[in-house]
Amino acid sequence: MKSLPLHQLYKACVLKDLPFKTTKQLEPLAEIVGQNRAQEAVRFALAMPHGGYNVYAVGRNGLGKRTMMLRYLEHHVDTDQQSHDWCYVANFEEPRIPKLLQLPAGKGTQLKQDMEKLMSRLVKVIPQTFDSDSFLERSEQLKNEYGKKQEDELEKVAAQAKRKKVSLTVTTPGGYRLVAMNGDEPHTAESFQALTDEQRDKFEDAINKLEKKLRQALRKLADWEQEYADKQQALNQETLESISGHQIDELIEKYKDLPDVVAFFEAVRADLVENLEIFLDDNEEQAAIAYASLDKKMPRRYLVNVLVHQKTNEVPMVVEDNPTYHNLFGYVENVTFKGTVFTDFSLIRPGSLHRANGGYLLMDAIKVLEQPFVWDGLKRALRSKSIQINSLERELTLSGTISIEPESVPLDVKIVLFGDRETWMLLQEYDSEFAELFRVTADFENEMYRSDDSQLLYAKFIASLVSEKKLLHCSNKAVARVIEHSARMAEHQDRLSLHAADIANLLRESDFWARQAGAKLIQDLHVERALESAKYRSSRIRDQFYDSIRDGTTLVTTSGTCVGQVNALSVLSTGGFEFGLSNRVTATCYYGDGAVMDIERDVKLGGNLHSKGVMILSSWLASHFAVNDPMHLSASLTFEQNYGEVDGDSASLAELCALISSLSGIPVRQDLAITGSVNQFGEVQPIGGVNEKVEGFFTTCQLKGGLSGSQGVIVPSTNVQNLMLDSEVVQAVRGGQFAVYAVARVEEAITLLLGKPAGKADDKGRYPKQSVFGIIQQRLEKMREHERQEHARDDHKDPSIH
Repeated sequence: MKSLPLHQLYKACVLKDLPFKTTKQLEPLAEIVGQNRAQEAVRFALAMPHGGYNVYAVGRNGLGKRTMMLRYLEHHVDTDQQSHDWCYVANFEEPRIPKLLQLPAGKGTQLKQDMEKLMSRLVKVIPQTFDSDSFLERSEQLKNEYGKKQEDELEKVAAQAKRKKVSLTVTTPGGYRLVAMNGDEPHTAESFQALTDEQRDKFEDAINKLEKKLRQALRKLADWEQEYADKQQALNQETLESISGHQIDELIEKYKDLPDVVAFFEAVRADLVENLEIFLDDNEEQAAIAYASLDKKMPRRYLVNVLVHQKTNEVPMVVEDNPTYHNLFGYVENVTFKGTVFTDFSLIRPGSLHRANGGYLLMDAIKVLEQPFVWDGLKRALRSKSIQINSLERELTLSGTISIEPESVPLDVKIVLFGDRETWMLLQEYDSEFAELFRVTADFENEMYRSDDSQLLYAKFIASLVSEKKLLHCSNKAVARVIEHSARMAEHQDRLSLHAADIANLLRESDFWARQAGAKLIQDLHVERALESAKYRSSRIRDQFYDSIRDGTTLVTTSGTCVGQVNALSVLSTGGFEFGLSNRVTATCYYGDGAVMDIERDVKLGGNLHSKGVMILSSWLASHFAVNDPMHLSASLTFEQNYGEVDGDSASLAELCALISSLSGIPVRQDLAITGSVNQFGEVQPIGGVNEKVEGFFTTCQLKGGLSGSQGVIVPSTNVQNLMLDSEVVQAVRGGQFAVYAVARVEEAITLLLGKPAGKADDKGRYPKQSVFGIIQQRLEKMREHERQEHARDDHKDPSIH
């Protein structure tokens, strides 16, 4: 059998397929390369005007899901969409429910500034005007006018009382006394008692009549009091109107297209008269609260709390990295003043849902699910299409503190969640509402096909990474080397990895080595240096294993032959770094019932897949050598020097070759290693990690006395397309020092390893005598014959037969 030619061990990227000298000549890609399916899903979701068409982007970390989404949104968002500013203002009738104002983009801050301008003017002008001589004169005049009226009325009653010899004294407002007079002095109890009955009755009658009159007079006084208050109010209103009226009218004119804002100005106009004392009293409390809540010293009632303001009419795109309940839905702050917890509408703070309203909100699915109450709150907001600001404390506890309940904000947002497939499947399985709200799945590819066109596209993708990360430009040779490494990452000659984060890291590190060397461009040698450096940083554990091979602690043979002993290959992973190792698989045979004992399984070190592989090769053995007669040879199989769990069936071909060698007694070549899984028909099936396995045995051969020229690795023929071997291995193959063989059937592997043809059965099921299978067949037949003779002898000896 011939070993594989060089071009099958490594698919190089030919420079003539890259029609450029450096990435400077390439137009960077606006899109992410190779994600057409995901892109179409996003395009569809964003174009759908109905609710529920939110996106779940599926794929492992580092595929560029977020980058693609942001780039796509930047280039494809419909800018005709109207974005809004949202403001909260005081509700003068119901202070606990602040009013929400919706304004066109950019108008919110304008309204806030206009109100602040108005208030800062009023704060100065109102005290001045209401302290001015003209106002005080009019107010005094009004007061005197009503004071005189009241006095005259009371004087009338007092005069009548005097005529009846009764004195009227008025104490506090509404408090009065009518006392009978004895000359100039009031009657005492004794002097009153000394009067005749007729005189006493006369006094009592006079006092009763006077009381009635006094009550009537007092009623008049109360009405006048009210009238005075109304006139004072009217005076205040007139004075206020003269100061602020034209300004409020100007604002109403300015915002006349926004009826809610106009209604707010009218409410302010009415409320100013009611709450003049805010401006007239020098209120320390206001200043302290403003200071505590980092606000301006303003009458808080008339502030405008701009919740969300868009500078331009762009569609908002918000990435929320920490989706806690408050960060997402907003909250109401509190201010502590003199031991009292205080809050009002100006302390309402927005969440990212408010900021993304009218646009797009991007979040990580796992982070959303990790935060308490967030997932339910998010679904509630999407279903009701509104954002309610509830404080989490009130949802969690029975706290009795007074809080405010702002009007809910109408919600129109598209949400994009990024997550892995496991999270997506769990949500599909356990949350019935998930499928209704996230109807679109953007499924990101891990790989793309490799062709001349796609290589050029990939080069443009590299160019876009270079310009985005501000790195040195790459020569075409460096691009070719990155493309080859990408195919190695994809573990396929005709695929390219779409793991953007890994490619970006490689370019960053190559840029570092290029700058260290003072180069103007990233060359292929800098990419090579970056790959070597990354491998060296991660390979401490690999080198410990290699040391154990070098010093003989791990028993490996890479020359000569041995019965029942095969070099199998395995892959170990240490935190993202994978490397291949040589493992010795041994088989022994003994008289028995044909069973294959798997030592790994019996001591519970073999995983399910490993056990399955051994059962399959047992059935292959039985179908070849025990179709009509029992097989009187049992065997046991094990991985030597294995002290941890073994799983996977990629050693089942090696195990089968070890069994065949043990059954036939023909020694196995130790200068060859083998990997591959086998099915019940003897076909060799593909396995993973083929590059690492070949390189692992190559290094083992180097450690065990160097390359002899006869050494090599046998791989499944279906794995040839996955070969992207290290340049050192390719060089050794070119120099005839190492070889890679591909096999499609068990018989080919046996022929290579045992140095004899495996043998093909004739019509009667007989194998050629000198073939491997023929030798096993003869050995088993001898045993069966011996078994029959033993039975015959036993039968002859036993008298109970006769």
